[in-house]
Formats: sequence, C-alpha cells, structure tokens
Amino acid sequence: MNKNDLINRIAVVAELSQTQASDALNAFLDITTQSLQSGGSVSLVGFGAFKVSHRSQREGRNPQNGLPITIKPLNVVSFKVGSKLKKACNP
Repeated sequence: MNKNDLINRIAVVAELSQTQASDALNAFLDITTQSLQSGGSVSLVGFGAFKVSHRSQREGRNPQNGLPITIKPLNVVSFKVGSKLKKACNP
C-alpha cells in the first residue's frame, strides 16, 4: 500500500473527503517527524513506537575491494511493534 492508497482507505473508513484524509495523514507525518527530530518518541499503544537511536562512528569494509572505510555516525529511526499489531500479524 502506498500513500495514495492509504489516503483513500482513511477517507472511506473515517467518512472524510480525500482532501481531509490527506491533511490528517500529512499532519500525523509532520508531527511524528518533528517529535523524532527533537529527540522524542511517538508511542501508539497496541500498534507500536517510533524512536531515534544513535549509531556511533565505526570501521567497515568496502564490499567491492575489501579496503577498510570509516562509517560516519548516524541517527536512525527504529520501530518497535506493539502487542496488538504483533497478534494481528501472527494469528
């Protein structure tokens, strides 16, 4: 399912116009992004939680030639699945 499919489904289920559904989804995405950028997390009970983790600088290998390279430090977003979603996917 892509973003347009999701907007269409939200519009049908919530009985909204596609514009309203798009605005609601975009607001959720913007608020989630802002929260994660500021170091916070977003928890949706039963569904899951988004949080930012920091990966330190480390040494790696170039897979093409085997030479060592330095991998820069990086912030990554992780998602931990909630219990209701986990049960829904594993009946």
